Amino acid sequence: MKKIVAAVAVVLAFAVTAMAADSYVYPAKNGNVAFNHKDHAAKVDCKACHGAGAPGKIVIDKEKGHALCKGCHVEKKAGPTKCGECHKK
Repeated sequence: MKKIVAAVAVVLAFAVTAMAADSYVYPAKNGNVAFNHKDHAAKVDCKACHGAGAPGKIVIDKEKGHALCKGCHVEKKAGPTKCGECHKK
């Protein structure tokens, strides 16, 4: 029985880790910004955010977030563009 419980715990730990990799939270002074990678990857080519080459982790600061994320939302006329729509306290 202990082996089954341990196996279930391991499977759950990996499943939660895999699901969490699809969502990121970027801390910000006026409220954190949640980003769902899976949703965006289904709609936007990787190069739009990651540039040329192999995609990797993107470090986002205020200027880059506003230029890249908000800029794309404005250009495509889709997604949030107002402060409170992205920044949640």
